Amino acid sequence: MIDGTGPKPRGPALMSTLVEEPPVAATEEILDQFLGDSSFPVTWDSATEKDFFWVYDDLHIPHPVSPMFFDIGGWWLSCDHMFRRFGTPFAVDWLAKNVNGYVYTTAIPADPDVRIEGTEYSSRYQARVPRDRAFAEQMGKYLDTVLPVYGQHFANWWRDRLVPEMQRNFAYLEERLDGVDSMSLPEAATLLEDAIDIHDRHWKIHWMLNFAQLSATLKLRAVMEKTRGAVDEELLGRLQNSASDRNWDSIEALWRMKNEVRDDAELRTAFGAPDAEAIASALRGSERGRRFLAERLEPYQREFGWHAVWSHEFIFPTVREQLEPVLDLIKGYLDTDYDYPAAIEVMRKDIEAASREILDGLDDEARAEMRAANETNLRMAPLTPDHHFYIDQGANAHVRLVLLAIGRKLVEAGRIEQPDDVIFLRYNELRMLIGDAPAVEARRLVTERRAEREASKQLHPPNWIGTATPTQLAFPYLVNWGYPERFHQGRPEAEGPVTGIAASPGQVEGIARVVMTVDEFDDVSDGDILVCQMTNPAWVVLFTKIAGLVTDTGGTTSHPAVLSREFGIPAVVGTSVATKRIRTGDRIRVDGTAGTVDILAADGGASVDAAAAVSGIGS
Repeated sequence: MIDGTGPKPRGPALMSTLVEEPPVAATEEILDQFLGDSSFPVTWDSATEKDFFWVYDDLHIPHPVSPMFFDIGGWWLSCDHMFRRFGTPFAVDWLAKNVNGYVYTTAIPADPDVRIEGTEYSSRYQARVPRDRAFAEQMGKYLDTVLPVYGQHFANWWRDRLVPEMQRNFAYLEERLDGVDSMSLPEAATLLEDAIDIHDRHWKIHWMLNFAQLSATLKLRAVMEKTRGAVDEELLGRLQNSASDRNWDSIEALWRMKNEVRDDAELRTAFGAPDAEAIASALRGSERGRRFLAERLEPYQREFGWHAVWSHEFIFPTVREQLEPVLDLIKGYLDTDYDYPAAIEVMRKDIEAASREILDGLDDEARAEMRAANETNLRMAPLTPDHHFYIDQGANAHVRLVLLAIGRKLVEAGRIEQPDDVIFLRYNELRMLIGDAPAVEARRLVTERRAEREASKQLHPPNWIGTATPTQLAFPYLVNWGYPERFHQGRPEAEGPVTGIAASPGQVEGIARVVMTVDEFDDVSDGDILVCQMTNPAWVVLFTKIAGLVTDTGGTTSHPAVLSREFGIPAVVGTSVATKRIRTGDRIRVDGTAGTVDILAADGGASVDAAAAVSGIGS
């Protein structure tokens, strides 16, 4: 999966049934097309590119992308491995396109006649398509045959083989990073290649996990439909929650630090300072404070700090690099006296209750079948947050720190101005700069690209570009971005309710808090309704405070949807316009069952004449 629990199947059918239609063809019905305009011009590298449905990756990279990340960091770089390993009939490659600084991606069908180029590691290549014309029609049965094996055994593979492998990889990189100051520039360059290889390996594990979770979900859905006649989406969502994973481990560690501060007068005084910078200064100013930093904060950073506010991109500093975000979190927990044991117990009890509810009213044979399917599902549930920890967050963050280590050496050599300049170079430009400094005008390139990125921030990228057809909209992974529902919503209205996708049931009214950066985390108060572009595991700490959630992007299996169900708060995702229509201080009503958000009163108390709420997509 990319986020959440992976593609949501249409009914109980196995994967091969998702491609009953032929691959994209020129004769297929065109539902809509956008090839660019004056507000968002698009340069097409070929006529073929225009025939594909390119989705804006606001799920992972909502901001203008850095050159280095686009070259070596993208999740799409290993997708051909996934499609090859599983023999997927519905796609064989996944390409990315940089349009005005924003990442758009498209899936490539198993059509031998398709000729379209992609970019990997600064190199051009042709998308990988099968030579066999019968591939799409015949390979689905292979996928159906092997997929249950992953569902049945992957949790053990993950625990016994794959997690230890990833931990060894991280230990190697961290040991080398601890000694990087004594390395030469060529040695640091070699370490970058190691980090890239590890990144690639971890993302290949990611796609194995994705399909294993898909298999478990498919099985549970099929048994629910067989024994109950329909799939209860709300009950299924509760059963895909987890009460034991690396997210909860991080929250528990923060809670323990909060308790230590609460029970220590000297630490409590330090945390009474007005902001994280002042708290850090106060802690460094006393022996007790320095001991707290050394024994609590620094170990937390080393274990849980491998993420940033946007975990995929290399531009954003990680918690490993700065202690202020952790201090803000502890202070927030202190202010609300967050009760981790109570929260985790509520989650455990709800999972247990849902596991009983799914068996109610079934005869012995049906109960046995349902219990077996749910046991497999429950074993897979913690892998959603855990794979973020080891892959989406961890693998990318380790590459960033190696890049910064190289950047520091290049600053010392007088080749760039600051360490993170390397992120504004292309992969091969960096290697040329390391090998032959005069070969690359690094300072000019970095200055130009920083300016280009700032200019790109002024643009409003559309949700998709290219050509929309029924087959392309049916690509199962697009559910993570909220498709096909977001496509069929049409253009968002400028007035009336904000409509999106029902992600977590329930209703709540409250004050909106629009959060766009990690610097604004500390502004979130207990009971606020969080409005943001997207969330990832770095945002988990806010879920202990908020009463509801509204996002611009995402679908029913995306990170904000899954986490909202986990914390039991109403959520609407995939609105496309929430952060533009809603302002901090507005009083809003979130209906996570209908998929609507009413703006009841603007900031300052002015009444908003909102039309009656209409049912959102996905209810």
